[in-house]
Amino acid sequence: MEKAQDRLEVLKKIEEFEREGKFDVDVEEDPPTIVLTPENIDYLREKMSSKIKRIFANEMGERFLDNLLKNNKLIIKQVNGIENLNKVKTGALITCNHFNPFDCFTVEKVFRMSENEKDKRLYKVIREGNYTNFPGLYGFFFRNCDTLPLSSNKRTMVNFMKAVDTILQKGDYILIYPEQSMWWNYRKPKPLKNGAFKLAARNNVPVIPIFITMEDSKLIGEDGFNIQEYTINVEEPIYPDEKLNEKENTEIMKQKNFETWKNVYEKFYGVPLEYTCEKNNNK
Repeated sequence: MEKAQDRLEVLKKIEEFEREGKFDVDVEEDPPTIVLTPENIDYLREKMSSKIKRIFANEMGERFLDNLLKNNKLIIKQVNGIENLNKVKTGALITCNHFNPFDCFTVEKVFRMSENEKDKRLYKVIREGNYTNFPGLYGFFFRNCDTLPLSSNKRTMVNFMKAVDTILQKGDYILIYPEQSMWWNYRKPKPLKNGAFKLAARNNVPVIPIFITMEDSKLIGEDGFNIQEYTINVEEPIYPDEKLNEKENTEIMKQKNFETWKNVYEKFYGVPLEYTCEKNNNK
Protein backbone atom coordinates (compact mmCIF):
# COMPACT_ATOMS: atom_id res chain seq x y z
CA MET A 1 0.00 0.00 0.00
CA GLU A 2 1.23 3.46 -0.87
CA LYS A 3 2.13 5.68 2.07
CA ALA A 4 -0.02 8.78 2.60
CA GLN A 5 1.64 11.94 1.32
CA ASP A 6 0.56 14.04 4.30
CA ARG A 7 2.23 11.56 6.72
CA LEU A 8 5.45 11.55 4.67
CA GLU A 9 5.48 15.35 4.79
CA VAL A 10 4.90 15.33 8.57
CA LEU A 11 7.78 12.87 9.09
CA LYS A 12 10.04 15.07 6.97
CA LYS A 13 9.03 18.11 9.03
CA ILE A 14 9.74 16.22 12.29
CA GLU A 15 13.25 15.38 11.04
CA GLU A 16 13.82 19.01 10.11
CA PHE A 17 12.47 20.38 13.42
CA GLU A 18 14.55 17.94 15.48
CA ARG A 19 17.68 19.01 13.59
CA GLU A 20 16.83 22.64 14.34
CA GLY A 21 15.85 21.96 17.98
CA LYS A 22 12.27 23.24 17.45
CA PHE A 23 10.76 20.64 19.77
CA ASP A 24 7.77 22.69 20.90
CA VAL A 25 6.47 23.51 17.41
CA ASP A 26 3.56 21.47 16.00
CA VAL A 27 4.03 19.70 12.68
CA GLU A 28 0.38 19.12 11.73
CA GLU A 29 -1.77 21.45 9.63
CA ASP A 30 -4.14 22.32 12.46
CA PRO A 31 -7.14 24.60 11.92
CA PRO A 32 -6.43 28.28 12.62
CA THR A 33 -6.93 29.30 16.22
CA ILE A 34 -9.96 31.39 17.16
CA VAL A 35 -9.44 33.21 20.47
CA LEU A 36 -11.36 31.62 23.35
CA THR A 37 -13.05 34.34 25.41
CA PRO A 38 -14.39 33.84 28.98
CA GLU A 39 -18.07 33.82 28.02
CA ASN A 40 -17.48 30.91 25.62
CA ILE A 41 -16.13 28.39 28.13
CA ASP A 42 -17.67 26.81 31.23
CA TYR A 43 -14.55 25.09 32.59
CA LEU A 44 -16.25 23.36 35.53
CA ARG A 45 -19.39 22.47 33.54
CA GLU A 46 -21.66 24.31 35.97
CA LYS A 47 -24.39 25.19 33.45
CA MET A 48 -27.08 22.57 32.85
CA SER A 49 -26.39 22.60 29.08
CA SER A 50 -22.69 21.91 29.76
CA LYS A 51 -23.55 19.02 32.09
CA ILE A 52 -25.86 17.41 29.53
CA LYS A 53 -23.30 17.76 26.72
CA ARG A 54 -20.60 16.30 28.98
CA ILE A 55 -22.70 13.18 29.75
CA PHE A 56 -23.57 12.70 26.08
CA ALA A 57 -19.98 13.34 24.89
CA ASN A 58 -18.44 10.99 27.45
CA GLU A 59 -20.84 8.19 26.50
CA MET A 60 -20.04 8.74 22.82
CA GLY A 61 -16.32 8.93 23.64
CA GLU A 62 -16.50 5.61 25.48
CA ARG A 63 -18.12 3.94 22.47
CA PHE A 64 -15.60 5.59 20.14
CA LEU A 65 -12.69 4.29 22.25
CA ASP A 66 -14.13 0.77 22.43
CA ASN A 67 -14.52 0.85 18.65
CA LEU A 68 -10.90 1.95 18.14
CA LEU A 69 -9.69 -0.95 20.30
CA LYS A 70 -12.06 -3.49 18.73
CA ASN A 71 -10.98 -2.56 15.18
CA ASN A 72 -7.25 -2.41 16.06
CA LYS A 73 -7.04 1.29 15.21
CA LEU A 74 -5.59 1.62 18.71
CA ILE A 75 -3.56 -1.30 20.06
CA ILE A 76 -2.62 -1.40 23.75
CA LYS A 77 -0.21 -4.30 24.11
CA GLN A 78 0.67 -3.85 27.77
CA VAL A 79 0.19 -1.56 30.77
CA ASN A 80 3.00 -1.37 33.32
CA GLY A 81 2.76 0.31 36.73
CA ILE A 82 -1.02 0.72 37.13
CA GLU A 83 -0.35 0.60 40.90
CA ASN A 84 1.32 4.02 40.56
CA LEU A 85 -2.05 5.42 39.49
CA ASN A 86 -3.97 3.49 42.14
CA LYS A 87 -1.95 4.82 45.06
CA VAL A 88 -2.52 8.54 44.39
CA LYS A 89 -5.72 9.42 46.24
CA THR A 90 -5.31 13.21 46.00
CA GLY A 91 -5.60 15.37 42.91
CA ALA A 92 -2.71 14.96 40.47
CA LEU A 93 -1.27 16.07 37.14
CA ILE A 94 -0.75 13.19 34.71
CA THR A 95 1.96 13.91 32.14
CA CYS A 96 2.27 11.97 28.90
CA ASN A 97 4.35 12.11 25.73
CA HIS A 98 2.31 13.31 22.75
CA PHE A 99 2.58 11.63 19.35
CA ASN A 100 -0.98 10.86 18.24
CA PRO A 101 -4.41 12.52 18.43
CA PHE A 102 -5.63 9.36 20.20
CA ASP A 103 -3.17 9.74 23.12
CA CYS A 104 -5.92 11.08 25.38
CA PHE A 105 -8.03 7.97 24.64
CA THR A 106 -5.06 5.75 25.54
CA VAL A 107 -4.63 7.50 28.91
CA GLU A 108 -8.42 7.46 29.41
CA LYS A 109 -8.39 3.67 28.94
CA VAL A 110 -5.63 3.25 31.56
CA PHE A 111 -7.49 5.57 33.94
CA ARG A 112 -10.61 3.40 33.55
CA MET A 113 -8.53 0.33 34.45
CA SER A 114 -7.41 1.95 37.72
CA GLU A 115 -9.04 1.73 41.15
CA ASN A 116 -9.64 5.49 41.14
CA GLU A 117 -11.99 5.48 38.15
CA LYS A 118 -15.01 5.13 40.46
CA ASP A 119 -14.50 8.35 42.43
CA LYS A 120 -12.31 10.56 40.24
CA ARG A 121 -12.65 12.36 36.94
CA LEU A 122 -9.90 12.75 34.32
CA TYR A 123 -9.70 16.20 32.73
CA LYS A 124 -7.53 16.90 29.67
CA VAL A 125 -5.71 20.14 28.85
CA ILE A 126 -6.01 20.94 25.12
CA ARG A 127 -4.85 23.67 22.75
CA GLU A 128 -7.10 26.66 22.12
CA GLY A 129 -7.80 25.94 18.43
CA ASN A 130 -8.88 22.36 19.16
CA TYR A 131 -11.67 23.77 21.32
CA THR A 132 -12.73 26.78 19.27
CA ASN A 133 -12.29 25.62 15.70
CA PHE A 134 -12.01 21.84 15.31
CA PRO A 135 -14.68 20.37 13.01
CA GLY A 136 -16.79 17.23 13.22
CA LEU A 137 -16.89 14.52 15.88
CA TYR A 138 -13.40 15.29 17.22
CA GLY A 139 -14.44 18.91 17.67
CA PHE A 140 -17.46 17.77 19.69
CA PHE A 141 -15.20 15.62 21.90
CA PHE A 142 -12.67 18.45 22.28
CA ARG A 143 -15.42 20.79 23.49
CA ASN A 144 -17.28 18.46 25.82
CA CYS A 145 -15.24 15.46 27.07
CA ASP A 146 -13.94 17.05 30.31
CA THR A 147 -11.44 19.22 28.45
CA LEU A 148 -9.60 22.29 29.75
CA PRO A 149 -8.67 24.46 26.76
CA LEU A 150 -5.79 26.90 27.03
CA SER A 151 -6.37 30.42 25.72
CA SER A 152 -4.44 33.39 24.37
CA ASN A 153 -6.95 35.60 26.22
CA LYS A 154 -5.63 36.62 29.67
CA ARG A 155 -9.06 36.78 31.30
CA THR A 156 -9.89 33.27 30.07
CA MET A 157 -6.58 32.00 31.47
CA VAL A 158 -7.44 33.45 34.89
CA ASN A 159 -10.58 31.28 34.79
CA PHE A 160 -8.52 28.33 33.54
CA MET A 161 -6.16 28.62 36.53
CA LYS A 162 -9.06 28.87 38.99
CA ALA A 163 -10.69 25.79 37.44
CA VAL A 164 -7.42 23.81 37.64
CA ASP A 165 -7.03 24.72 41.32
CA THR A 166 -10.63 23.65 42.04
CA ILE A 167 -10.27 20.35 40.16
CA LEU A 168 -6.98 19.41 41.85
CA GLN A 169 -8.16 20.38 45.34
CA LYS A 170 -11.31 18.31 44.76
CA GLY A 171 -9.07 15.30 44.14
CA ASP A 172 -9.45 14.80 40.39
CA TYR A 173 -6.75 14.19 37.77
CA ILE A 174 -5.65 16.45 34.92
CA LEU A 175 -3.84 15.10 31.84
CA ILE A 176 -1.38 17.54 30.31
CA TYR A 177 1.23 17.16 27.55
CA PRO A 178 4.29 19.03 28.87
CA GLU A 179 6.17 18.74 25.56
CA GLN A 180 3.59 21.22 24.16
CA SER A 181 3.75 19.85 20.60
CA MET A 182 2.42 16.65 19.00
CA TRP A 183 4.87 14.85 16.69
CA TRP A 184 3.25 11.90 14.96
CA ASN A 185 4.72 8.52 16.06
CA TYR A 186 7.85 10.25 17.45
CA ARG A 187 9.40 7.85 19.93
CA LYS A 188 11.79 10.07 21.87
CA PRO A 189 10.81 12.22 24.86
CA LYS A 190 11.02 15.91 23.93
CA PRO A 191 12.19 18.72 26.26
CA LEU A 192 9.48 19.73 28.74
CA LYS A 193 7.77 23.05 29.48
CA ASN A 194 7.15 24.32 33.02
CA GLY A 195 3.33 24.55 32.97
CA ALA A 196 2.30 21.13 34.33
CA PHE A 197 4.89 21.23 37.08
CA LYS A 198 4.02 24.77 38.10
CA LEU A 199 0.36 23.75 38.48
CA ALA A 200 1.37 20.73 40.58
CA ALA A 201 3.72 22.78 42.80
CA ARG A 202 1.15 25.55 43.24
CA ASN A 203 -1.49 23.02 44.38
CA ASN A 204 0.91 20.79 46.33
CA VAL A 205 -0.12 17.68 44.36
CA PRO A 206 2.01 15.02 42.65
CA VAL A 207 2.80 14.52 39.00
CA ILE A 208 2.23 10.99 37.65
CA PRO A 209 4.53 10.52 34.62
CA ILE A 210 3.27 8.26 31.84
CA PHE A 211 5.56 7.43 28.93
CA ILE A 212 4.11 5.42 26.06
CA THR A 213 6.53 3.28 24.08
CA MET A 214 5.59 1.75 20.75
CA GLU A 215 6.53 -0.85 18.18
CA ASP A 216 5.26 -1.74 14.72
CA SER A 217 2.38 -4.20 14.61
CA LYS A 218 1.87 -6.40 11.54
CA LEU A 219 -1.23 -4.39 10.62
CA ILE A 220 -1.07 -1.61 8.05
CA GLY A 221 -3.27 1.44 8.60
CA GLU A 222 -5.19 3.46 6.01
CA ASP A 223 -2.17 5.78 5.77
CA GLY A 224 0.07 2.92 4.55
CA PHE A 225 2.12 2.81 7.77
CA ASN A 226 2.28 0.05 10.38
CA ILE A 227 -0.24 0.58 13.18
CA GLN A 228 1.69 0.97 16.43
CA GLU A 229 1.35 -1.32 19.45
CA TYR A 230 1.58 0.66 22.67
CA THR A 231 3.13 -0.21 26.00
CA ILE A 232 1.90 2.27 28.59
CA ASN A 233 4.40 2.87 31.36
CA VAL A 234 2.90 4.51 34.45
CA GLU A 235 5.83 5.59 36.60
CA GLU A 236 6.29 6.53 40.28
CA PRO A 237 4.51 9.75 41.30
CA ILE A 238 6.74 12.81 41.75
CA TYR A 239 5.82 14.87 44.81
CA PRO A 240 6.64 18.52 45.51
CA ASP A 241 9.09 19.10 48.37
CA GLU A 242 7.47 21.18 51.12
CA LYS A 243 10.88 22.70 51.97
CA LEU A 244 11.14 24.27 48.51
CA ASN A 245 9.27 27.20 46.99
CA GLU A 246 7.01 26.95 43.93
CA LYS A 247 9.71 27.93 41.45
CA GLU A 248 12.24 25.41 42.84
CA ASN A 249 9.66 22.61 42.94
CA THR A 250 8.59 23.38 39.36
CA GLU A 251 12.15 22.99 38.07
CA ILE A 252 13.00 19.88 40.12
CA MET A 253 9.74 18.08 39.28
CA LYS A 254 10.26 18.88 35.60
CA GLN A 255 13.81 17.46 35.69
CA LYS A 256 12.67 14.32 37.53
CA ASN A 257 9.85 13.79 35.02
CA PHE A 258 12.24 14.10 32.08
CA GLU A 259 14.76 11.71 33.67
CA THR A 260 11.97 9.20 34.29
CA TRP A 261 10.84 9.36 30.66
CA LYS A 262 14.44 9.18 29.43
CA ASN A 263 15.08 6.03 31.50
CA VAL A 264 11.93 4.33 30.17
CA TYR A 265 12.88 5.27 26.59
CA GLU A 266 16.47 3.97 26.88
CA LYS A 267 15.43 0.75 28.62
CA PHE A 268 12.65 -0.08 26.14
CA TYR A 269 14.43 0.81 22.89
CA GLY A 270 17.93 -0.16 24.06
CA VAL A 271 19.57 3.03 22.75
CA PRO A 272 20.78 6.22 24.46
CA LEU A 273 18.57 9.28 24.05
CA GLU A 274 20.21 11.53 21.46
CA TYR A 275 18.84 14.33 19.29
CA THR A 276 20.10 15.23 15.81
CA CYS A 277 20.37 18.91 16.83
CA GLU A 278 23.03 17.91 19.40
CA LYS A 279 25.02 16.08 16.73
CA ASN A 280 24.85 19.14 14.48
CA ASN A 281 26.09 21.35 17.33
CA ASN A 282 29.04 19.03 17.93
CA LYS A 283 30.26 19.22 14.34
